[in-house]
Formats: sequence, C-alpha cells, structure tokens
Amino acid sequence: MSSRIAVVPGSFDPPTQGHLDVIRRAARLFDELHVLIVHNPDKEAMLPIAQRLELLEESVREAGIEGSVVVGSWSVGLLVDYAEEVGASVLVKGIRSQGDVTYETPMAVVNNHLSGIETVFLLADPANSVVSSSLVRQVASLGGDVTPYVPAPVARYLAAAGPSDF
Repeated sequence: MSSRIAVVPGSFDPPTQGHLDVIRRAARLFDELHVLIVHNPDKEAMLPIAQRLELLEESVREAGIEGSVVVGSWSVGLLVDYAEEVGASVLVKGIRSQGDVTYETPMAVVNNHLSGIETVFLLADPANSVVSSSLVRQVASLGGDVTPYVPAPVARYLAAAGPSDF
C-alpha cells in the first residue's frame, strides 16, 4: 500500500489556533503531512519566514500533534512542484467562510490542471472560524490580547515583541 502524503500550505503570519486545528485534523487523515510556509504575493508579511518556521515548529510540537508532520517553507516555483517533489497527492486547505471557498476554488482547479493534485477543504471549527492571521496582526499591533487566538509560542513571541514591532 502506498503512503498518502499531503501538503498544508499557508503564509502562517502568524500561526493561529485555526491553523493548528487544520494541521491536527489533517495529520490524522494522512500518513505524512507537510506544513509549508509559502509566500503570498497578495500579502505583506509581518514576520520573516525564519521566525514563522520557528513559531510553527514550536506550536506543532507543543500541541502534541501526532503523526508524521514536516514543517518547512517553499519559495521557488509552484506549490505543485513542491508537492510533486515530496510525493504528495493532496493539498489541504482550511475553510472558514464562503469567502475562503471563493478564493481557494480557482487555485484548486488550476493546481489540479497543472499536476493532477487534488485539494481537500477542511471546514474550520466554529470556535476558529472568525480568526485570521491578519486579524491577529491587527489586534496585536494595537496592544490587544491575542492569546485566545494563537498557540502559546506565538502568544509568548508577540507579547515579548510588543505592539510597536508590528
């Protein structure tokens, strides 16, 4: 039997509880899960990729997510190139709202046309459905408490950095 490998791509700027929920659930569905920080040209990043990697690795570890989870980044070429390189047949995307479906569907179709890869949408836990990285960045930049919305390593990092760093 062949191994089922999936990729969860995202900007993770910063990682949120919603991201961890999707990662945890996807890790139960696949033999190997690659959580991949990718550059989104439509967004200006708050944190450098190296910092996001560190926070994401620490968050996954502290959350005790079981299974084979590899955290990495990709900035050269298409996402489907990475998926092909690691033998992944599925991309996993978290969906919070109809807006996410509208945004993600064209990418899923194009990725499938480019490489035959399938995209699986996991619906967000209702507790996380209104939380986004951009909302966390905005609240943190204004000195608000983001601890309910982010994993502990991210909360510690943001508290130490302070609002002026965003």
